[in-house]
Amino acid sequence: MRQPGWDHGELTVGQLAQRSGVAVSALHFYERQELINSRRTSGNQRRYRRDTLRRVALIRIAQRVGIPLAEVRSALAELPEGRTPNRADWENLSQRWHDELDDRIRHLQQLRDEFTDCIGCGCLSLDRCRMANPFDKLSGHGAGPRRLIED
Repeated sequence: MRQPGWDHGELTVGQLAQRSGVAVSALHFYERQELINSRRTSGNQRRYRRDTLRRVALIRIAQRVGIPLAEVRSALAELPEGRTPNRADWENLSQRWHDELDDRIRHLQQLRDEFTDCIGCGCLSLDRCRMANPFDKLSGHGAGPRRLIED
């Protein structure tokens, strides 16, 4: 039996949370960040199109690999009429992030393979540290470590 007041092609925030595995509070956050959108019923309840599930999945995947939400929002905003990405869109989005992900992979591999003696900055491993910066030569390049990958 059809419930009055909303379209069965839409999901409530609770249904979207259950189907996507994302907390209601996270969905509200995504909406505030303009990553997803809803319409409001006459009772001011949120209703999401079913294809929002795919958009939430894309957001979660991007987050899992470290893509900042601002970049996800920017990429999604480029889609025609704010639609949910299709296969071709996903190829374009993933290609857009390809080089950045390769850099992250390279940094993670370096951390895994070369910093086994590192116990963190502070630093009790200075005699072996690949990040050592004698006389703070790299301070002109900004705060934080600057020797990852580059030498």
